[in-house]
Order: sequence, then structure tokens, then C-alpha cells
Amino acid sequence: MDPDSPASAPGDGAADAPTAPEPAAVAAAPAPPAGSAEPAAAPAPSASRRQQPPPVPQLVTELRELVVTYIKQQTIGRLQELGRYVGFGIGGSLLLGFGVVFLALAGLRALQTETGTTFTGDWSWVPYVLIIFALLVGAVVVWLLRSVGRGEEEAS
Repeated sequence: MDPDSPASAPGDGAADAPTAPEPAAVAAAPAPPAGSAEPAAAPAPSASRRQQPPPVPQLVTELRELVVTYIKQQTIGRLQELGRYVGFGIGGSLLLGFGVVFLALAGLRALQTETGTTFTGDWSWVPYVLIIFALLVGAVVVWLLRSVGRGEEEAS
């Protein structure tokens, strides 16, 4: 070919052939180390510098936030469960207490009105003593049943 003529004419197939890489591009790529199948990674620019630990005030702030989050997770939920448990316990106790008081009043009025003249005059105090005695017997029975229930729970 003549140096003055065009390098390739359109359609002659020379433009489709692969071209050789430029010498500057070949020199810039490092050669892989001997015996290694993977190419060597370029060192990171920050690898030469050591990372400085965060300042103490930032660490204290992060620690405080961590502790507060932990306490909220571990205690708030459990306190809510405990509050619900105590609330139902107090509500149930009040309802049972009112029920016992109304039952005792009903028994007292029944003894005073339905017995005719038996508890009148000097014997008007007897219905009160009978109701107090019935309440004490009920309390002892509940106390004993509660103790028996606890003994069975501890044995299992």
C-alpha cells in the first residue's frame, strides 16, 4: 500500500479487524503476581491512614442513647404487663369485697326481718354476731384453701 493512499477503503474489511491496544493503556495495568489467578487489587487510598476513634463526647452520647433504648425495650413492656396484672387484681379484689359486704348486709337484714320476734329487744345484737362469725369462718376457709393451692404449686 501507498503511504499517501487512504488506509482502508470502505467495504474492504480492514475496518472490521481488531486493532492493537495503545501502548499507554498496556503500561497502566499492573501485571498479576506470579502464581495468582486473580488480578491484584489496587490499594485503597485510605488504607495507609489509620481511622481515628470517635471523640469521647460522641461515645458518651451514643452510650446514653443505647442505654435509654435498652431500658425502654426491656422495662416499659414488662411494666405495662405488670400494671395490667395489678389492675385486674385490684379490680377483682374490689368486686369480691363489695360482693362479700353486700352478701353480709343481706344476711343481716334477713336475720333481722325474717325471724319475727326472735332477735328483738335484748337479743337484737345476735344477728350482728352471727354475721361476723360467718364472715370469719369464710375468711378462714379461703385462707386454708389458698395455702393448700400454694403447697401444690411448690410441689410441682
